[in-house]
Amino acid sequence: MPHIAIIILNWNRPQLTIETVRSILKVRKVGFDYHIFLVDNGSTDNSAKLIKKAFNDQKSLSFLPLDTNRGFVDGNNFAIKHALKSKYDYVLLCNNDILVDPRFIKELLSSAQANSKIAIVGPKIYFAPGFEFHKKRYQKKDLGKIIWSAGGQMDWNNILGSNIGIDQPDRGQYNQITTDIDFISGCCMLIKTSLFSKIGLLDPAYFMYLEDVDFCQQAKKAGYKICYQPEAKIWHKNAGSSATGSHLHDYFIIRNRLYFASHFASLRPRLALFRQSLKFLGGKNKWKKQAVIDYYLKRLGRGSWK
Repeated sequence: MPHIAIIILNWNRPQLTIETVRSILKVRKVGFDYHIFLVDNGSTDNSAKLIKKAFNDQKSLSFLPLDTNRGFVDGNNFAIKHALKSKYDYVLLCNNDILVDPRFIKELLSSAQANSKIAIVGPKIYFAPGFEFHKKRYQKKDLGKIIWSAGGQMDWNNILGSNIGIDQPDRGQYNQITTDIDFISGCCMLIKTSLFSKIGLLDPAYFMYLEDVDFCQQAKKAGYKICYQPEAKIWHKNAGSSATGSHLHDYFIIRNRLYFASHFASLRPRLALFRQSLKFLGGKNKWKKQAVIDYYLKRLGRGSWK
């Protein structure tokens, strides 16, 4: 029977996290077993108190508090190390803002077990109703079936990742299981623990953003496949403090694109990114400028972020 360590990070979003955990706990343990490792990433509110109260008697959950916010990468790595010590067969990384179909783990496992070379599997991810980017675009009957991700693809000329199918109503156009994708979103990613012994943990240099794309590329480079499984379905409450256009987003995306490109991009897009970096250095945006400086000075991880 496969044993799965489900890892969820909370940072100052206790109610959102509690709703996610309650959704996952509705998944029946049929043919597999799971345990939830809930990491509080140094919250500064009453998260710890509320989460402990909500799941005080839950034997399928362990609460792992951290003293400081270690970021998405190190927060997850902290729990992954616990899972590896306990000899789990799989790690399932889940955002704390999702709701799940009760069969989603069964479907993810079906693909993972089908081929020894498949090391990472991801589900079809919908926008949770009311969390779509373009709320007025869709008919009422389509809500809950607007795709957020059907796997990920890279624009290698510009070193930009995007979710396949995003903003499209689900008409069955992405119902094929496929390994012909570039990455699985860290929003929900099932990983065989044997992969960590081959390529290591998530790269802490990223802190947040692009670590999932990097991890998938490292797996592919090592000869493994990543798989999109459309029968596994979850809903993403696409909200958070790190919204597109924020200073946090600007800083980590710019710096981490440069870092990612240094590992995986060909010469031409790397030169294009270098020229773009010079524009940021001459611009007025403090955090875009700092992102470039920190990359070239190798200030990675949290870097200069406040």
